[in-house]
Amino acid sequence: MRTSLFLKSFIVAFGLITLSSCKEEKNNTTEKKVVVSFKKEGTLTLKKAETDSIIKTIDIEIADDEYTTQTGLMYRTSLETDQGMLFIFPRSQMRSFYMKNTKIPLDIIYIDEDYSIVSFQKNAKPYDETSLPSEAPAKYVLEINAGLSDEWQLTTGDKIDFKRLK
Repeated sequence: MRTSLFLKSFIVAFGLITLSSCKEEKNNTTEKKVVVSFKKEGTLTLKKAETDSIIKTIDIEIADDEYTTQTGLMYRTSLETDQGMLFIFPRSQMRSFYMKNTKIPLDIIYIDEDYSIVSFQKNAKPYDETSLPSEAPAKYVLEINAGLSDEWQLTTGDKIDFKRLK
């Protein structure tokens, strides 16, 4: 009888240990968050085509190599209204951008080799991988917060001038 009681207790204890070891463990892996901060690398001035009057001057980050032109403003959670990213390409040609991994809505401004705005893609939606092409060949592309092109009343023909920090 004692053996039977001992055996039952052993079986119950063994069962509880087995069940507790089958408990689903919490996933302790943490999702890596990419944090990218704005790095001022120059200034860019937007000017009215007809009068050459200054519309706005902003701080810019410059994308001019393969990595930075591929990533652009991806993973950013914000961009100040006086900030933007200027993409500089080796030659003027038809361009197309998309919003893969881009968390903030943007205005994409296409600019030719003479520093004149040739076309816009306004209010580009976050994470949208739809192609957003230029309407004319562009050597430069400026990305700013969505809505600023309209707020600043930018039009095709308006000019840019930029300076890199040393």
